[in-house]
Amino acid sequence: MKKHIWILMVVVAGCTTTLEKNTEKLAETVDPVPDHILTSDQTHNKWSKTIEPVLTINSGEVVEISTEEATDGQLTIDSDTSDLMNLSFDPIHPLTGPIFINDAQPGDVIAVTLHKIEIGDWGWTAILPGFGFLADEFTEPHLKTFELAGKNNVRFADGINIPLKPFPGVLGVAPDTDSLLSTIPPRANGGNMDDPNIVEGTTVYLPVFVEGALFSIGDAHAAQGLGEVCGTAIEAPMKFLVEIELLKGSSISEPQYENEDVYAVTAYATTIDEAAKKATRYMIDYLVKNHGLSRNDAYMLCSLAGDLKIAEVVDVPHMLVTMSIDKEVLSK
Repeated sequence: MKKHIWILMVVVAGCTTTLEKNTEKLAETVDPVPDHILTSDQTHNKWSKTIEPVLTINSGEVVEISTEEATDGQLTIDSDTSDLMNLSFDPIHPLTGPIFINDAQPGDVIAVTLHKIEIGDWGWTAILPGFGFLADEFTEPHLKTFELAGKNNVRFADGINIPLKPFPGVLGVAPDTDSLLSTIPPRANGGNMDDPNIVEGTTVYLPVFVEGALFSIGDAHAAQGLGEVCGTAIEAPMKFLVEIELLKGSSISEPQYENEDVYAVTAYATTIDEAAKKATRYMIDYLVKNHGLSRNDAYMLCSLAGDLKIAEVVDVPHMLVTMSIDKEVLSK
């Protein structure tokens, strides 16, 4: 059986450069063999172009990447709520990478396809004092741990079961700065997007800001609701099989992604209102460039078929909103 994958491409006609949907590309469902392997101890937890890459690859190569859970080993399956009081935030968000992609230059785009995601043996979720959408109301620490090995869902409480839907909470490229930026808020380079729709089979498009792109991934989640309102998902170690393709000459302002069902854009801002407006503008731009619509028609299509969703609201000072359109609407 085959699946459909759309690829963001650059089409040059005269002096005009546009991003246009390619004709359908067929790909076997058999997982590709990795060209490289990265382990969960090859990590960093800041964003900066000064962080040295741990791997250099060519466009189209496949990398198997293991990631540690968000506390970098400070919590275990046997931890209890008292362990949260000694939790250090210094090593939070260990990201495996960076990966240098040969020939990637600022203004390009890398396409990261998540071919396979394997959940680790355990996970946790917690209320951390001072963190979360309702931090002023929930001031006491609380922790739950879960055994995940071999499971498709976890028992949260009597009569309540949560299906597992693993995805990377953080994936992104280095911003053009010498500073060591926190990984907590999402930015134009991707980062802590916490979008639970970026699951196995998704291709994420990331704008390149520095030579080599310097891609990293981590903060994996076994399950999370849109918004991640208490500040944590089911945080878990994970393994990703990713293919990284360089799209020369492409240009996007913030990450976009697609799977067999939808095409989506993402936008960050300090308020939900502004992030939602940015996401709407990005989708209009995409529809104009790739589907030949006027801006008026693209705006109306966003109203008729575009779905605005809050991805996360807790990673201050930024929030992330997405807009997606079903590919059945966009089919030719």
